[in-house]
Amino acid sequence: MTAASDATATAADVVTLTDVHKTYDLGGTVEALAGVSLSLPAGSYTAVMGPSGSGKSTLLNLIGALDTPTAGRVVVAGEEVSAASERARAELRGTEIGFVFQTFNLLARLTAVENVGLPLVFAGVPRAERRERAHELLAEVGLGDRTDHHPTELSGGQRQRVAIARALVANPALVLADEPTGNVDTETGSRVLDVFDRLHAAGNTVLLVTHERHVAERAERIVHVRDGELERIEDLDEGGR
Repeated sequence: MTAASDATATAADVVTLTDVHKTYDLGGTVEALAGVSLSLPAGSYTAVMGPSGSGKSTLLNLIGALDTPTAGRVVVAGEEVSAASERARAELRGTEIGFVFQTFNLLARLTAVENVGLPLVFAGVPRAERRERAHELLAEVGLGDRTDHHPTELSGGQRQRVAIARALVANPALVLADEPTGNVDTETGSRVLDVFDRLHAAGNTVLLVTHERHVAERAERIVHVRDGELERIEDLDEGGR
């Protein structure tokens, strides 16, 4: 491997992948990742780019504890995902990882504040505390006046900002975003990326997967993947802005 194959884990790293392989049996062995090593320092903002089938989604799924590697080690927030049980991985996803999806994944029957507070329901947080935290986050993403609106009453950009607030409600160590501007227009996408800029400036660790160069350039560095391998890491001056 080239690029970050010599990445060494430190106490300041939120994520460390060491010689990670992932294969699937699809009527024949398909190697989605082939020996990837990568570290994400705390407070960093990293974008992942690569063509379709390059391994971007597999990489995100492994870091997000949605899957386990065939070989190698994945450590997230001090937890070795590669050896964790499904229950342990579910707990990790609920407490240390915030997900922002391209399709928003909001529940139509719930208001914005209820959608944002939903992860805290499963954590057993009292209702009043959930609502207070959700109101705070919606105000931070510029939706303080839309807290009681349902998803169908919000624009695409507003729904994405609700999804970002939901991802942050449990104070996760890591925020993962999968094509977060894919379902919004260019102007709205820029506003969504402004929110990620503010998250990074506030000290959050952000990993964003995208196929759009101008989106990736908002990050501090771009990890380029191709054919399941880490092709190179491109450092960007001043976060690419």
